[in-house]
Amino acid sequence: MKPWILLLIMFISGVVMLLPVLGSFWTKDPLLDMIRETEQCWVQPPYKYCEKRCTKIMTCVRPNHTCCWTYCGNICLDNEEPLKSMLNP
Repeated sequence: MKPWILLLIMFISGVVMLLPVLGSFWTKDPLLDMIRETEQCWVQPPYKYCEKRCTKIMTCVRPNHTCCWTYCGNICLDNEEPLKSMLNP
């Protein structure tokens, strides 16, 4: 066997073994576009509101709710309810 053929076989086998280590091309995840940046809640909600959590993409399942962050994490806060509870002691 000629030396250049052996060298070629070793080079090809080295490339074939290195390809899985390199991984694939980085593709943009469509979920990253959907994730929104959350803002701080406009009121300090009572502890009972900490049960209503935001989804993973920072949205709320319930209508008329906004995802915001507070002391207990990202919660879905009703746009009108916290103001009502603050006005009625």
